[in-house]
Amino acid sequence: MAAATSTKPTTRSDLLAEVMRAARRNSTLTVMFHGAIAEKFGLIATDMKAMEVLDRLGALTAGDIAKHTGLAPASVTDLVDRLEARGFVRRVRDRADRRRVIVELDPKSASRVGGVYDALGRAAARLFASYSSDQLAVVADFLGRGTDMVLAQLQKLTRENGRRR
Repeated sequence: MAAATSTKPTTRSDLLAEVMRAARRNSTLTVMFHGAIAEKFGLIATDMKAMEVLDRLGALTAGDIAKHTGLAPASVTDLVDRLEARGFVRRVRDRADRRRVIVELDPKSASRVGGVYDALGRAAARLFASYSSDQLAVVADFLGRGTDMVLAQLQKLTRENGRRR
């Protein structure tokens, strides 16, 4: 896949088209990257991203995982079963409410997976260093709002898919 065009867009329409092309390329390569890492551990990309949610937010119920990933509850159950079978997560009783089951990362397995991302983290730090604080604020705003937009669309699709079953 070729890199982004070298000519600078001159109109807002051109700039919007360039942003959309770059976003699509980034999305595709991100999915492929996470798929390759998942394959290394005998998992799928969705498993990896669910572990990222647990790493970022801490232990969660299956319902909370569904909420933060946009996955259907039945899909989350299968996902947790796969991750537990491979030793990446464990189900534990909630200390405050023994009826509730919480899913938590296994720290040893999580660090093994996290180590694969170290080179990407170093490359990202070098890239971020090339931007001013004001530019980083725009990037953070774009990514945050864009992520919320994608999550809303994912949740909508999940609801629609559930109605078709």
